[in-house]
Amino acid sequence: MPQTPTACLALADGTIFKGRGFGATGVAVAELCFNTAMTGYQEIMTDPSYAGQVVTFTFPHIGNTGTTPDDDETAQPVAAGMIVKWDPTDPSNWRATNDLESWLTSAGRIGMGGVDTRRLTRAIRQQGAPHVALAHDPEGNFDIEDLVARARGFAGLEGMDLAGEVTCAQSYRWDQTKWAWPDGFGTLDAPRHKVVAIDFGAKRNILRSLASVGCDVTVLPATATAEEVKALSPDGVFLSNGPGDPAATGEYAVPMIREMVASGIPVFGICLGHQMLAMALGARTVKMNHGHHGANHPVQRRVDGKVEITSMNHGFTVDSQSLPDGVEETHVSLFDGSNCGIRLSGKPVFSVQYHPEASPGPHDSAYLFDDFAAAMDARPV
Repeated sequence: MPQTPTACLALADGTIFKGRGFGATGVAVAELCFNTAMTGYQEIMTDPSYAGQVVTFTFPHIGNTGTTPDDDETAQPVAAGMIVKWDPTDPSNWRATNDLESWLTSAGRIGMGGVDTRRLTRAIRQQGAPHVALAHDPEGNFDIEDLVARARGFAGLEGMDLAGEVTCAQSYRWDQTKWAWPDGFGTLDAPRHKVVAIDFGAKRNILRSLASVGCDVTVLPATATAEEVKALSPDGVFLSNGPGDPAATGEYAVPMIREMVASGIPVFGICLGHQMLAMALGARTVKMNHGHHGANHPVQRRVDGKVEITSMNHGFTVDSQSLPDGVEETHVSLFDGSNCGIRLSGKPVFSVQYHPEASPGPHDSAYLFDDFAAAMDARPV
């Protein structure tokens, strides 16, 4: 760390961390979380589910593989900033086209290195995800009182509809399939099903996973109505991941989801889509203490007891005690017992809390996209 710190992180309780700033300069006010993934920092920073959050990376080697446009999950980073233990090094990877610091600078995102991330992670676990102000000034001039006041003035994610800020502006088609050596990304050439994906903050690799199982995907904005979805005559509806409070987004999305469930076509939800599907079926959601953020979360499948290692990113969860009759809990977290999946009895309607597209993360849950395709195969013509 330089003699004069060039970055400062102020927590709402007055705790101050100082270190070396990199990337963009300025101040970002957000919620602070930590992510335990050992790879995929670029995908994490461009995951729309991180809107309104600064990410603390518990793995110290952040930046060593550089960045590449192929790993962007959206066009620009969405997370407000990043905290790391060691300063990013020069990239050492054949795929890299840029270094992390330059990438953050061009995207207007702040980074801070030289931090005791273990101590910071313990603070997050003990007091819950705190509100923070992250500042980067090359001259090291910080108004600590102002930064603490900004952190205290942050409204928090409860009650925030952030999906409306990260969703697409208009509908579009998606036919790109998953990356495979040595050709890279492919193109869907033999579609089997028409799928409408509701974009609450969709990651590109989720859309690629749908295309890879034969789905001709049309993406609609988060505010799409049931009439707009039905007008496309889809074989199935996908509810994407996304940021913010599901109860806030659900004010306009839940009525649409209820109509799609009632129509009888297959519905598959992930992350925020899972939470809003649960609400549409009569359950409720609650804010978690510090959420689940990482690529190593064990989840047990209730039907056979199999354990899947999953990728997660969420600060809200479905209250399993509120699930109504006819809604089965299909998956549960082995970390804290929280709900990780549901299915509607007698209908091809299901969802999971985690990210089965594995960007970043393991591929244990990729079968869910096949299950969705199978549900559409089984639907009467």
